[in-house]
Amino acid sequence: MKFTTLKTLLILIAITVASVSCSDKESYSDLLRDESHATNYYLSNFQVVASIPADTAFISVQELVGQGLEREEALRLAPFYRMDSDGQIYMQVVDPGTKGNRATDNQLIYFRFNRFNLNFYYRNGTWTADGNASDLATTPTSFRFGNTTLESSYQWGSGIQLPLSYLPIDCEVNIIIKSALGPIEEISAVYAYLYNIRYYPSRV
Repeated sequence: MKFTTLKTLLILIAITVASVSCSDKESYSDLLRDESHATNYYLSNFQVVASIPADTAFISVQELVGQGLEREEALRLAPFYRMDSDGQIYMQVVDPGTKGNRATDNQLIYFRFNRFNLNFYYRNGTWTADGNASDLATTPTSFRFGNTTLESSYQWGSGIQLPLSYLPIDCEVNIIIKSALGPIEEISAVYAYLYNIRYYPSRV
């Protein structure tokens, strides 16, 4: 499976880069521990489901709103799903998208996102959004689904692509991605990020 191959490669890169970049004060294992603490601290506010539903019938924020809940309450009650055995990725489905509208291999996918540094939130209790979701004048970011060779695809890490292995192209998710599966240039920082992502197919 392409995602598994890319995930393994990125984890090996993460270990190599982070081990070289660690300061004398903190070892790589220390940084990983801090990253896990930050992730668990945020997830403690939510129900966490330890595995992917067998039928991929994720409970979504949209579904809970349809049952009469206010959106903010639905965001608190919709669970995060652990998406891999290593606990590198946790996903909350906001909008499951259009049934049957699935990505195909090498399809060009655009996405807009905001993200929040969970390590900073854990230490300081605040965060600031970073991303391109708030400014529609900016060019959306993109990748080719399942492609592990193009820099434009693998530079984001494999975590960004994972939701489309289970959900339609036009879905929206909140997803926690730890550093090993995040952007290549940020692996050595060993920070976990919470992303809000909307995906779009190419129109050409």
